[in-house]
Amino acid sequence: MRKFYTAEAVTEGHLDKLCDQIAYAILDVCLKNDENSRVACEVLATKGNIIVAGEITSAYETDVFAVVRKVLPDIGYSSEGDERDEIEKDIWKLENLDIAYKKNPIKNVQTLNFTAIIQDDLREETKKAVYEHLHDEAIATIIKELTDIRRLSKYLKETYPDIHSAEELNRELLEEYLTYLATEAEGVNNYRMDLTRLRGLLETIGKLYGYPHLEILFLASDLPRQVQPKLKSYSDSELIRFNAVLAELDEQMERLMVIHQMLGTRISDTLTLQTDCLYRQDGHPMIQIRQMKTTTFVKPISAKLELLTEKAMEYTKKRYGDTVYIFVDEKNSKKPMQYNTVQNKLMDLIQKKDLRDDHGELFGFGTHMFRHVYGIRLTELHLDDWTIAKLLGHTSVKNVKFYRKMSRQIIADETREIRAEMSRMGERV
Repeated sequence: MRKFYTAEAVTEGHLDKLCDQIAYAILDVCLKNDENSRVACEVLATKGNIIVAGEITSAYETDVFAVVRKVLPDIGYSSEGDERDEIEKDIWKLENLDIAYKKNPIKNVQTLNFTAIIQDDLREETKKAVYEHLHDEAIATIIKELTDIRRLSKYLKETYPDIHSAEELNRELLEEYLTYLATEAEGVNNYRMDLTRLRGLLETIGKLYGYPHLEILFLASDLPRQVQPKLKSYSDSELIRFNAVLAELDEQMERLMVIHQMLGTRISDTLTLQTDCLYRQDGHPMIQIRQMKTTTFVKPISAKLELLTEKAMEYTKKRYGDTVYIFVDEKNSKKPMQYNTVQNKLMDLIQKKDLRDDHGELFGFGTHMFRHVYGIRLTELHLDDWTIAKLLGHTSVKNVKFYRKMSRQIIADETREIRAEMSRMGERV
């Protein structure tokens, strides 16, 4: 006898799921305020109407309408008539905020979503802290902070379900959480940085809400000693091989990569160069670089780089008309060219040409390695640390030492190779 098996599934946002979420939210609110609550409710929904029916027995009087109004935007339903301030919502549209946050057109983040922070009080505390951080921090950092607090929220839900606010956190709980992060948690890419961001967020919550113990919750020993990663750069021979094949790219992509190398900027800063970036100071060409991660700075450039940048501007203007950015997205010229576009085109070229590094491995494309090359060459010009820092767009000299160290290592390696070759020549003689 033949058997048929069937299964039913609904997509995200389906009314069945909406009704379930509202019912669960009502139950959660009741149990949070009265653990002896008895809830038997059904939710029905159709276009423009939501009906909550049933019976609730609880010492706590639940505001059902408030629960429904909160659940709707949490799961993605929005209302044109929602007149709440943006920071009161659980999904923020950044364009609606009343602060000049640090935009990053490369990342193109448009919303901040707090809905996955399970505890209501912790969610509200986090929103207020994030609003403060938006004044000074890059959007990418904010996104990572939200990832860290969501991870803590999930842990509290599973391990300490009675905790609803950051005020209830203590040292004993934190030590257990640190153990969990180090042994069981998934998605912890950088333990030290994740902890540093979480610590900063909780300290801000402590200051805003008057929870002084949060400002001393972490100990210095909680953060593992920072291990400096080995900085990599391209050798001169690798750069020669790489630049030799750039001519096979389209002319604007070729200009982008040459300008990127000559400027020594982060790739996000090269991609967001604006059409008003060039000017002259006492007859010398200068360029203004609006760094996505830090501050705007200016520096002198060569006449060759000035000409190359002007040609890139002319190319864009001819194809797309007046634009904000020199290098634009082909599908939307209001946006800068995206990093994935650059990476995909260059990796296709590397594979097509079977481009190899000095060790015979397929050429590894890392845009930041060009910046390392630039930094190393600045140290070889015998410039002082402050000049090097300014040309790199740094606000302090602390990172210059790494470029000097890389330069010394390259010299040592080259010296070692020369001595080895001289030794081999001596043996042949």
